[in-house]
Amino acid sequence: MSFSSNVKKELTCVPAGTRHCMIAEIAALILMSGEVKYENDVYSIKLQTENAAVARKYFTMIKKTFNISTKVVFKVSKKFHKKHTYILQIKDNESSLKVLKATTIFKTHEENSMLREYVDLTIIQSTCCKRAYLRGAFLGAGSVSDPEKGYHLEFVSPTLKHAQYIQEVMSQLEMDPKIVPRKNNYVVYLKEGTQIVDLLNIMGAHIALMELENIRIIKEVRNNVNRIVNCETANLKKTVSASVRQVQDIEYIQDTIGITALPDNLQEVATYRLEYPNATLKELGELMRSPVGKSGVNHRLKKISEIAEQTRQRRGGVKND
Repeated sequence: MSFSSNVKKELTCVPAGTRHCMIAEIAALILMSGEVKYENDVYSIKLQTENAAVARKYFTMIKKTFNISTKVVFKVSKKFHKKHTYILQIKDNESSLKVLKATTIFKTHEENSMLREYVDLTIIQSTCCKRAYLRGAFLGAGSVSDPEKGYHLEFVSPTLKHAQYIQEVMSQLEMDPKIVPRKNNYVVYLKEGTQIVDLLNIMGAHIALMELENIRIIKEVRNNVNRIVNCETANLKKTVSASVRQVQDIEYIQDTIGITALPDNLQEVATYRLEYPNATLKELGELMRSPVGKSGVNHRLKKISEIAEQTRQRRGGVKND
């Protein structure tokens, strides 16, 4: 089972809460994965899902909230590896209007009545209702990627108006979602791990939240270790490269004018560099008769390199890289 499926399974077990929270959750589901029809002066509602747990939850919620029994149709598609689909239907006009009016998807203003792509903000005025609304939206048409592969959570809305509505609800809960069109839909998405964790917490997926946090911690530690190793490797390469150049300069001086031609302090560091080619500047400094710091050793080695270069130029040698 995918991480996204596990999240949905957990969310179906979150207690429904009070009646106004259930109305908010049902409203989100209708707008995300439902269809409202008006034919022959009759309103009807159809909810569609591929998740049996989601179908059971909303069958129960609608019964509990409105005392309405929905008809459940089970379909198996012969395509796509026999995909299962659950369809919840409210066919009679009175029951459909009861749900649509309570969710404010059906709104009457003065003498005009209309179906809308969003609900009144009063429906989700409380934080608990905002949580329920986002939970319903996710169960209706949401998904989250496997955190081992990357961080991406999205809601796929059939209309821009409702996508913007979801974005506004999330913004009120201190998240910063983005919207992008995809085919005939609009996707509201988060790509930051911390915000996805916050949203899972808001919706009530605490087990999935802990799993994601554990993966984030492991990935962060792994990335930190890789950065440290890369940094150490780069420093080691620089040290080895510098040491090789220094040894080449000292050997050149030894073969031409002789190390004894150098001042005593330079002779000492040159001798130790030849003897300990892999030693750090600090280690070389500690070997001196009178210990010298890293900057002092570096200064002396630079002087030796300058003398080697001057000797090459006088003898017509090739400049050392």
